[in-house]
Amino acid sequence: MKLLASICIGLIAALHLYIAWFEIFAWTTRGPAVFSAFPADLFEPTTAMAANQGLYNSFLAAGLIWSLFIKDPIWHRRVATCFLLFVAIAGIFGATTVSPRIALVQTVPAVIALVLVWLGTGHNK
Repeated sequence: MKLLASICIGLIAALHLYIAWFEIFAWTTRGPAVFSAFPADLFEPTTAMAANQGLYNSFLAAGLIWSLFIKDPIWHRRVATCFLLFVAIAGIFGATTVSPRIALVQTVPAVIALVLVWLGTGHNK
């Protein structure tokens, strides 16, 4: 269970690294193709906003990656739980304000990983 939780955490971290790269470095080049409903003329003026969002996504990825290197099971669970909750809450907010699809991409995997983390480390420690 612990290995499966770590794989899920790693995949979620990789997703957030990709999102960070996209928002920081590819917003004006790939953004219009990915977000076709967003007016193309708004990508350039929103570059700084997207880069700021990308920075937050990189922090989420960093926290998740950090949790994978923590040897103490109690602290691993605490740090992983914290950052997975951040991802899940961000997904809920994004789903309600932008697109319900965000819940499937962010919230569902984060909740699955949370369950696996707690099953893999025991709940009584």
